[in-house]
Amino acid sequence: MSKQRFDLSELDWRLTGWTPYLWQFGQTMEIGTSPNADVRAIPAKVPGSVQHSLREAGIIPDWNVGTNSRQCEWVENRHWLYEAALPDEWFTSGKTYRLNCQGLDYSGCVMLNEKRVGEFCGSFVPHVFDLTPFLAPSGNKLRVAFECPPRWLGQFGFTSLMTEWKVRFNYFWDWTARMVQIGIWDCISVEAVDDGEIESLRCVPDADGADGTLRAWGRTTGGESIKLSLTRDGHTVREQTLPPGEFSVNWTGLAVDLWNPNMHGDQPLYHFTCSLLDGGGTVLDSVSRPVGFRHVEWRQCEGAPEGADTWICVVNGKPVFLQGVNWNPVLTNFADVTEADYRKRLELYRDLGCNLLRVWGGGFLEKECFYDLCDEFGLMVWQEFPLSSSGLDNWPPEDEDAIAQQAVIARSYIERKQHHASLIIWCGGNELLGGSDGGKIGMERPVGLEHPMLSSFNEIVCCEDPTRRFLATSASGPRCHGNVEDFGKGLHWDVHGPWKAEGDLDCDWKDYWSSDDALFRSETGSPSAGPAEITRRYAGDIDPYPGTVENPLWNRHTPWWVEWPRFVEELGREPVDLEEYVVWSQDRQAKALCIAVQACKDRFPRCGGILLWTGHDCFPCEANTSIVDFEGNPKPAALALREIWRKPV
Repeated sequence: MSKQRFDLSELDWRLTGWTPYLWQFGQTMEIGTSPNADVRAIPAKVPGSVQHSLREAGIIPDWNVGTNSRQCEWVENRHWLYEAALPDEWFTSGKTYRLNCQGLDYSGCVMLNEKRVGEFCGSFVPHVFDLTPFLAPSGNKLRVAFECPPRWLGQFGFTSLMTEWKVRFNYFWDWTARMVQIGIWDCISVEAVDDGEIESLRCVPDADGADGTLRAWGRTTGGESIKLSLTRDGHTVREQTLPPGEFSVNWTGLAVDLWNPNMHGDQPLYHFTCSLLDGGGTVLDSVSRPVGFRHVEWRQCEGAPEGADTWICVVNGKPVFLQGVNWNPVLTNFADVTEADYRKRLELYRDLGCNLLRVWGGGFLEKECFYDLCDEFGLMVWQEFPLSSSGLDNWPPEDEDAIAQQAVIARSYIERKQHHASLIIWCGGNELLGGSDGGKIGMERPVGLEHPMLSSFNEIVCCEDPTRRFLATSASGPRCHGNVEDFGKGLHWDVHGPWKAEGDLDCDWKDYWSSDDALFRSETGSPSAGPAEITRRYAGDIDPYPGTVENPLWNRHTPWWVEWPRFVEELGREPVDLEEYVVWSQDRQAKALCIAVQACKDRFPRCGGILLWTGHDCFPCEANTSIVDFEGNPKPAALALREIWRKPV
């Protein structure tokens, strides 16, 4: 094969830390041993975060323990240099060599042999650099330098002013402490190109009745022909040969088995492969995509107000009640998440009976194996672009530069993920608010296509991926939150909340859900304490008892989810120990969530579905609304919900 790809994760990487810009004075190839470095060279895992390498080297403590995260914040205030020697055998004359970085977090430059190759900025798009002009005959040394990240992009602030495109949850959210990741978070490779290559390949599978359809297009350079093929388990369904260059095909009438959501049938997957051939039939380059064939459409809920958004999801002609969780990152240091980490959680959600995961806008476009596993498990994906509310101001930026930069991100997201069968929704972001009814808590109006950034997203999706739905934001419609006083008025389309069961579960909570009129609920939750053994393991030198807001352990993210006073009110005494409180708390969460989910499912098709906030912890929270703990194990609520989720409508 003419085009080669060399995986840089196999190299011996070293990491050094510097007072900002000091490393640029008197650069030498021996920078890793310089006495001017704040942190002398240590081993580094790639992909991986700076913080992980520092923790492994004993330079910073485990940020998950006690209040240690505060002792790690100095890392943000240094420059960090990754260095590795590139093997001589990778390089021969006459070829073009590129560095392909799928995830760099967040800004800096790439250097080869002390020469600046190029700069990068932005965590959400790949960065590619031409190494060819900078290569030496031997002894090539690569350096990726990271500058200080933005100071604040966290949960609270002003969305309209946040125009630095780095992952926001790292800066603090109500379910994690601050740990602003720096590093190489996704695949990094050197590509060697000689006689030609596939520059781009995109495909969109669908279904027309029992038959499959596949639209594919792309661009190649060099070579004499292109071979396109669709296969499954060694069996060829269709193939076609085309001349090289720009190409486009639209295959119909494909004899395929249809892909179905979890618990609604099987998930057969095929491979669509594009191969670039020379005149003798030798493969110069080849790219393959896993694809599944299904058709998704949206219908009105029964009794929906005129003009309301459609919230009955119909897959392959069958209405499906949407049930599942909001997906937040697996770890604060998401660069270090492994395929095994993804698989453990996704297998759990499949086995519980979930069929939809909402990838929340304060996170990022997850690693490719996440979407591959969702395809395999029948877990449909609602993917948000990287925008989120900020409390004081939830209005997305309006300036032309920010809109143009987000457009680049949106196009990149679509280009990289649109072949996945599991992907069914694109969304502008989380809780983007500020419409004409804004100002009163609980009455905020979600932003619509009148906003120039959301309008830009809509145009991009309609052009680049027209078979999929686009939502301006979540929640959407006339109201963000479901309010009792507005039930029956047709104002609740897709709403968020409540996240806490106030009052008596058998009275107030049941009454709320029995009168609910929302067409869909993309966020609903109820808090519980985390497992006692995890709380004790990550308490450090802080006594985890009592679990009150005065305890710094229980107040290290936010105290919103601490219900210790409710225990005292209900039982008239303090908990005997942490374990008693945890049992009470987790039982209460299980009962509250079961009431909510069962009520929504009983209303189908007047209600299209409900997603819980949230699925799993990415930090060892003492209390949170998650139903899966920090180690990826189900809380009692998850096991109780399994009985409801796995029951047919």
